[in-house]
Amino acid sequence: MDKLTIVIQDPPYGSEKPYNALRYASALLTNQVGVQIFLLADGVAVAKRNQKTPTGYYNTAQMLSELLAKDVKVKSCATCCAARGLSQPELVEGVEIGHMSDLARWTKESDAVVTF
Repeated sequence: MDKLTIVIQDPPYGSEKPYNALRYASALLTNQVGVQIFLLADGVAVAKRNQKTPTGYYNTAQMLSELLAKDVKVKSCATCCAARGLSQPELVEGVEIGHMSDLARWTKESDAVVTF
């Protein structure tokens, strides 16, 4: 497998799915698998800047920043962001606003798609 798309649909907290999706992405990179992440539905909040998390808890914005620094592409659904009042400046630097056509293209280009 050379390329995998991960779709995150859950909000950053209240479930461990986004946390595990981001950990999985990191593990894939160490195995030389290309990764791209599409944030959908409540998952767009995973990329919200300035998250305040209690000591000892994970911070999805920080985890995304680390993945972006390793050239992982991350897109956040425009429709989902708009529905939740999120705009580009509120997202982690490097996260792009994307569209369903981007996800469709990524799906076609990927060897697999995993949804969290």
